[in-house]
Order: sequence, then structure tokens, then C-alpha cells
Amino acid sequence: MDEKDIIKGLMDGDSLTFKELVEKYQLPVINTCLGIVHNRHDAEDIAQDVFVEIFRSVSGFRSDSKLSTWIYRIAVNKSINFTRKRNRQKWLSSLEDFFDGKNEPEIHSSLSDLPSSEIENQQMNQHLHKAIDTLPENQRIAFTLNKYDELSYKDISEVMNLTVSSVESLIHRAKTNLQKKLWSFYKKESI
Repeated sequence: MDEKDIIKGLMDGDSLTFKELVEKYQLPVINTCLGIVHNRHDAEDIAQDVFVEIFRSVSGFRSDSKLSTWIYRIAVNKSINFTRKRNRQKWLSSLEDFFDGKNEPEIHSSLSDLPSSEIENQQMNQHLHKAIDTLPENQRIAFTLNKYDELSYKDISEVMNLTVSSVESLIHRAKTNLQKKLWSFYKKESI
């Protein structure tokens, strides 16, 4: 089924077409969300919201961009909104904990049960995700779409409504910023 058939089927409310759309884009959408929220469970929940949004708003789809571009744009926007909401909730929660006298950090799981190489990998991933999260929003989105979803600069430019040269610049700056952040982290770790 080509893109026009999928769009027509969705607009007609065809459940088989919707199922085919989900099967085709589910993994890429989850990966996009995961690249932004860094939690598999949250990424899967957001992906469900993405497909609900697609089903609800397909009548407003203007075929001036590819269907995949529109889907990625929805996934990015929902992921960013989720991250903003989560960060706001964390901030409010930490503020409440501070005023309630609960400023001790909680440890949710024990790392002692894991092999040292797995612990190292988890720590490296955590530092990488933290570094990515500190990037300015447009750099973070462009970098995530390029590195996690392997989208071309052209596709990213369509998702983000930017020129290809702007996307190239964002990704270059993201890489430079990440190198600086990770270099300073690993330099501290080796001392």
C-alpha cells in the first residue's frame, strides 16, 4: 500500500489501514520518542498517543509533506511536551520535598547485582543521555532524529520546518557540544 492509499484509508476510517500504518511506523516512532525521553515504557506510551493523534487528526493532513514526516513531527512534539511536563513535575516534587525536609535522594535499585561491564555501560548511557538532555531543544531534536532514527538531513529539515543547512548546523553544534560535555566528564572520571 502506498502513502496515498494509506492516507485515503485513514480518512475513510479503515481499521485495516490503520493497523498497517501502526505496524509500519510503530518501531520508528518508539525509537524517536525513546531518543528524547530515554525511557522505554514512556516512549511506548507516547507512541500510542502519537497513533491516536494520527487517527484523530488525519483529516487535517495536508499532503504538502510526506506522511512519515508528519508522523515524526507528531512524535517529536509529543515527546517534547512529555519531557517538559515531567521536568515541571520533578521540579515541583523536589520543591515539595525540600519544604517537607525530604532532601535525601532515594535509590530505586541496587547496582550491586549487575556485572561491572553492565554497570559501566549503564553509567555511560546515563551520562550520554544527560549530556544530550542539556543540549538546546533544536540541537537535541536534530541530533536525536539523525543518530537514533537515522533520518537524512532533508527528512529532518521537513520534520523541523528548517532548511537543510540549518539542520546540518544544528547537528554539527550538537556534536561539538556533546564532545565538550563528555570530554569534561571523562576527564573528571579519570582523575
